[in-house]
Amino acid sequence: MTTELFRNPICLEHITPPGHPERPDRLRALDQLFEHENFDALVSLEAKAAPEESVLLAHPQSHLDKVRSAIPKTGMVQVDGDTTMSPLSFNAALTAIGGAMEAVDHVFEGKTDNAFVATRPPGHHAERETAMGFCLFNQAAIAARHAQQVHGAERVAIIDFDVHHGNGTQDIFYDDPSVVYCSTHQMPLYPGTGAKNETGEGNITNAPLARNDGSDHFKEAFKTRILPALAAANADLIIISAGFDAHHRDPLAEINLVADDFDWATGKIMEIAGTTADNRLVSILEGGYDLLGLAESAGAHIYRMMKG
Repeated sequence: MTTELFRNPICLEHITPPGHPERPDRLRALDQLFEHENFDALVSLEAKAAPEESVLLAHPQSHLDKVRSAIPKTGMVQVDGDTTMSPLSFNAALTAIGGAMEAVDHVFEGKTDNAFVATRPPGHHAERETAMGFCLFNQAAIAARHAQQVHGAERVAIIDFDVHHGNGTQDIFYDDPSVVYCSTHQMPLYPGTGAKNETGEGNITNAPLARNDGSDHFKEAFKTRILPALAAANADLIIISAGFDAHHRDPLAEINLVADDFDWATGKIMEIAGTTADNRLVSILEGGYDLLGLAESAGAHIYRMMKG
């Protein structure tokens, strides 16, 4: 398998308050990981900022205007109780979108089998008209729309194994059966969505996990709900909202996964991608707030993408 890595130092310039879990050190931990010989074969590319109008693939003009108008000249501003912006946050967010879109381009053009987008801020909590939960724009949703509009993808599937439910992605595609959204997440937990009975137009599959669930519960949720829905989607592209905060070390949740669980889940998703999507798979970094847990889990995930 050929795996590309998209990143850009501008994403370190999205500054959050001291003690905030979504911090630049998350990317530094991954940069250190990528220096290991296991990742020598990764094709490292610089993510480029998307044009502003790319935001409109998944958000209205009013949301773009609201986020742009909030950019501070100095210091930080609060977007909501959890989400802040610093002077270069908007640039970092556009770069995260640009990396995701170019990754989609490359898998459709046959330049790579799959790609990992190591950028921040994350995106899966950004609803159609609302920035929240550390997220300004929803790059997974934008990438899905880009695949449909530019590459003619009839069906796109988004698999989200972040420990927090991707309410934003669900919100954007709730009434659109051309995009399938499948999520495992702890419940109850922020943001409070993700119940099994939230099914949209039959394109939404939620598999909530309970506090202190571990590997067995996670794999059961994948086997009985996520993987069947993904296989039935017959998607032309699979996007992973790759949050690693279900790792047992993570401070923001209480699910007890280990790195091998992310390796296993990635392998199962890749099997379906090989069957329905000609291996086309784009993985986008979401959560993961313990640096060691993040590095271990993301390392297992990306190494599986490289090995096949």
